[in-house]
Amino acid sequence: MKIDIADTPAMLGGRAAERIAGFIRDAIRENGHARIVLSTGMSQFGTLEALIRMDIAWEKVEMFHLDEYAGLPSDHPASFRRYLQERFVSRVHPGSVHYVSWEGDAERNIRELSDAFRSAPIDIGVIGIGENGHIAFNDPPADFITDEIYKIVALDRKCREQQVHEGWFSSMDEVPARAITMCPKAILSCRHIVSAVPHGVKAEAVRNTIASPVTPMVPATLLKTHPDWYLFLDKASAGLL
Repeated sequence: MKIDIADTPAMLGGRAAERIAGFIRDAIRENGHARIVLSTGMSQFGTLEALIRMDIAWEKVEMFHLDEYAGLPSDHPASFRRYLQERFVSRVHPGSVHYVSWEGDAERNIRELSDAFRSAPIDIGVIGIGENGHIAFNDPPADFITDEIYKIVALDRKCREQQVHEGWFSSMDEVPARAITMCPKAILSCRHIVSAVPHGVKAEAVRNTIASPVTPMVPATLLKTHPDWYLFLDKASAGLL
């Protein structure tokens, strides 16, 4: 685990993007392509904005989507597919994109997406940490045992409250109760993991991640077992360390 604490969220985003870009370039140089996983949410704004300005051969990058709400159309303002399309895909045009989709036969979609994920190693996982300590939509208690790549999960109240507080939904009633998420062991299979975690609302989750033993009740603690995990914080999110 390597921790970097910046003065501001913008500085954090720039530093995290530089690290991610370096790993992408290394993978392209070594293998001719790079396979990455991207997370979403308000906390990733600065990192993604900085990343798309990096000098990278994006046509050689294959992107996997981390999670998506069940039952939410892709054009909904809170859809993570829309988020990635607008903030990343339409701006850098990666060579290949794998979205999480629930429409039609969701179980078949999960199988096909999982097969694509398993087809070759993943170079970089950009993995945020939620206010409840979740990674992707693996809310506590997270399933650290499953070998599934993606699965359908129920979202806990704190996770759903975060979506309202961030302005994606106007009330709890609007937040879907379920989602399709990448599973913890699949996340851990990424060769490198970079977590950009700004803002004071994440300070408790950051403290719990660092101070707690590895436990499904704080899913992000699993990241501490990864051999190459980079945690980027700002002064606010690091405030309780």
